[in-house]
Order: sequence, then structure tokens, then C-alpha cells
Amino acid sequence: MKKIILLIMLLIPFKVLAVETSAKSSILIEQSTGTILSEEESHTRLPMASMTKMMTLLIVMENIEKGNIKLDDMVPISESAASMGGSQIYLSANTTMKLDTLIKAICIASANDATYAVAEYIAGTHDGFVKLMNEKVKELGLKDTNFENVHGLDSDNHYSSAYDMAFIARELLKHPKILEYSSIYEDYIAHPNGTNTWIVNTNKLLNYYDGLDGLKTGYTTKSGYCITATAKRNDMRLISVVMGEENNKIRNQDTISLLNYGFSNFKLETVLKRDENLGKIKIKSGKAEYANLKLKTDAVDLVNILEKNKYNYKITKNKVSAPLKVGDTVGTLTIYANDIKIKDIELTVDKDIKRANYFDYFKRNIKYFIRGCY
Repeated sequence: MKKIILLIMLLIPFKVLAVETSAKSSILIEQSTGTILSEEESHTRLPMASMTKMMTLLIVMENIEKGNIKLDDMVPISESAASMGGSQIYLSANTTMKLDTLIKAICIASANDATYAVAEYIAGTHDGFVKLMNEKVKELGLKDTNFENVHGLDSDNHYSSAYDMAFIARELLKHPKILEYSSIYEDYIAHPNGTNTWIVNTNKLLNYYDGLDGLKTGYTTKSGYCITATAKRNDMRLISVVMGEENNKIRNQDTISLLNYGFSNFKLETVLKRDENLGKIKIKSGKAEYANLKLKTDAVDLVNILEKNKYNYKITKNKVSAPLKVGDTVGTLTIYANDIKIKDIELTVDKDIKRANYFDYFKRNIKYFIRGCY
């Protein structure tokens, strides 16, 4: 009888449950697929306090990736930045500090002054940076978030939801460098005048939850205790959010409950790695006639931890012409689990392909002629 029940459970796809918490809003997602594993009032709009800084950090990391700014840039500290209240590292006006150090202060100490300084450095003004934040919200397709500042101090029209915070965190985690900062428990900030400020991470779960390495806490009188946490075990990364908790202890307990639920009940099956060779595709007008097919991302399937699937896949190639760059979509890989379609993943080429010139065609025709002779 037990075997029959187990078989029935494995044949039924898992459904989203609500892990019971004390939070006004909560969610748990798997990072690589974005699959929601638990949610409770996840679209309720609430003040999010310093979890705001995840969006600030996302824009910072994107600007670093684009080459607009560098980690060793010296960031000027304005009077406005230095006068910020709340959590801070006591920056002095009319001095400079390395961007790398300011990011560290934001991630570890939730420093409002560092956040304000970085925002001004990128956008010129605080309000200009807030505009970038709200534009990014629209780009991500999020419906329950509006920013009025870069730091998260209470403001009437400054709100988000557990759902939106989780997916902002997911986007931020596409920049793994951020975890090098958020996983630091304590450090010192060296000031231009020779003094040091000791900073301790506001995320105490770093000390005792296995695999946890981020991401951002938050608290104001209006928001209550909030946290977006992320942890990785056995190649699976989870993101949890709780908002509006009564105290820090309950916030941490509920976070642990969510993460424990995810790690105890789900696993990621890797069907194909992104670096595997999936055959060749013909390139019209290319300097090279063929290129190797590669996945844009690992092909993975999120399943119940007891589930065992048999996977196969089908490749569909597009008709493509040069020039082509790595990352361009040239086809689709369709994955099947137990002969049931589960997802499509885009295919790309393994190298850039330039357009052929007349000399390339001449050499190619000579080659074909010689082959034909033999």
C-alpha cells in the first residue's frame, strides 16, 4: 500500500503550498528556474525598509558589468550623503571612498550614507537614481513595487511585496560577485582620516544556517522586521522573503522554516550542462560554414526530492545567417521527462561567426572542386 501511495505522489506535479509563518507576506523560490515553492500573501504591498538596497545594488552591479564604473573608482561623498540618518558608516563630506568599500558597507552594515553616495555617483542625483530603480521595476515586469528613495527609510509611497523582492533578488544573484560581499560577517572600513569603523552583518543567519550567504535585511518601525535570504545546497539555490515580522527572532525562525521546507522537499536535476556539444548548425554566408550548438544555460528540472525521471530531448535548428555572436538564438532544445514536455531552452553557437567575403567563397569552391576530383 505504501508503494502505491508513493507512486501516486511522484506522478502528481508538486503544487505551491504556503509554509505557515508569522509574516504579513512571504515567499520561497528556486533561483535558477524562478519556480515558486511556497507563498503567502506574496503580492501584498508593504514597506520593505533596507531590502530596498537590493535594487540599488542591482543597478550598481549592472553598471560595473557594462563598464560604466569600476570597483576601484573613488566615489565623492556629498553633504547629503554624509548627513544620512539610520544605519551608516559615518562618511565625511567632501572626501572620497573606493566603490568596492562602499558596496561592502551597503551589503554588510546596510549603510544609508554609502548607498546615497553610490546612487549620486551613478546617476548624478538621488532622484535620478530613484528613476532608474523604478524603470528597472517596469523592465522586470514587477507590479507591486514603487521606490521613492535608495535606502528604504519610511516614505508614504515606498513599497514592495515578497514576490517582487524575491525576483529582484533573483536578478541581483545573476551577479555572483554580490555574494562575496553579503557573505562577510564582519569587517573594518578604513576612513581617509586614518580611523576605522567596525561593521557587523545585519544578517545573523550567516552564523548558523548551512549554505546561507546573503542577502539583505530590513527594519523600520513602519515595515517591521524583513529579510530576503538566500542559501545554496547541493547545487540548488533558494531565495526566501518574509516581511512585516514582529521581531528579529521570529523573522529568522520563519526564514529557516521556509528554507528547510525547500531543501527537504525539492532537488534540481541537471539534464544537460551548458558546455556540452549538441552537434552543428549550418551558417549561411558565414566565414565558417558550421558552428557547434551550445545551451545558453544549464538544462535543469526542479522536482520532488523522491522523484526519478527519465529525460530525453529534441533539437530544433533555425535557419541562420552570418554574422552571428555567441548568445544569439539559433535554435531550441525541448526537454521531456518521462515523455512529457517540460521546457524549451534556447540554443546558441560556441563562437562568433563573421560574414564570408569573396576570398572565403573562392577558397571554399576550390576545396569543393578538389574533393569532387577524388
